[in-house]
Amino acid sequence: MIPIRDMIRSRRFPVVTVSLIVINLLVFLYQGYLGTQEPLWDDWQDERIAWLQAEHVPPPIFDLYYGASELQKNLRSTSRISGSVWTYPIGQDDWFLMQYALVPAELLGGQDLPPAIPVPIWLTLISAMFLHGSILHVLGNMLYLWIFGDNVEDAMGPVRFLIFYLLCGALASLAQIAIGPGSSVPLVGASGAIAGVLAAYFMLYPYARVLTLIPIFFFLRLVAVPAVFLLGFWFILQVISGAGSLGSSSGVAWFAHIGGFIAGLILVFPFRRRGIPVTLWQSLRRGRFRR
Repeated sequence: MIPIRDMIRSRRFPVVTVSLIVINLLVFLYQGYLGTQEPLWDDWQDERIAWLQAEHVPPPIFDLYYGASELQKNLRSTSRISGSVWTYPIGQDDWFLMQYALVPAELLGGQDLPPAIPVPIWLTLISAMFLHGSILHVLGNMLYLWIFGDNVEDAMGPVRFLIFYLLCGALASLAQIAIGPGSSVPLVGASGAIAGVLAAYFMLYPYARVLTLIPIFFFLRLVAVPAVFLLGFWFILQVISGAGSLGSSSGVAWFAHIGGFIAGLILVFPFRRRGIPVTLWQSLRRGRFRR
């Protein structure tokens, strides 16, 4: 199911939602631009050699980072023991992504592996939210943010909404890290933060209709679906997919989606404006669920 638009008009211009969308798109365009530039060959070798010579760097972290990373699988040295250097250059787009992506092994190990970033490593909890791996990845995330973000921003106000968004994204990443604390696979994308936004919408506007593209056999049909069913189905799908991914490698951070959604369910209470009802919670307390 692909949501197209909801039926609730925001009362004011969603400045934070639009700004987040613009920033994400600009960063992705910058990634694309870097991909057209000359690869980094000498710089990569120099930094890696210097790092290998640093005795305080724990070898297990090296094995994790350079042995399992999807971005590095085609760039690995043939033998770590012999101290061989890279036989391939690395694209500037991959270099940028590896700098600012969130790598669980790095964060928990407290070791910022090459390519290093000029800021504390914990800030990758934030920077990773603005990186994406493909055009479909970024466009899909921005579609959901555009549809559901404006109304949640209305209910919270711009400043609170921005803090809510970033906090949900950080907690989402921590949820994924809890599942694979030694993982060297970079985490990128706004999905965890947007999952928190979906949860807030789920709680605040459960009965709002969302125009949704639904495949029915060989046809696509537009149906106005209540948000409580659409977003509830989305969350259940994440849980099922996350459970299925346990013990296997997956290119999707399912538990970041789950963690972000749960964070949003809880944080919507303190972050909403005074007087804004948490509609779904009130319905459950009264024992009534409106159709």
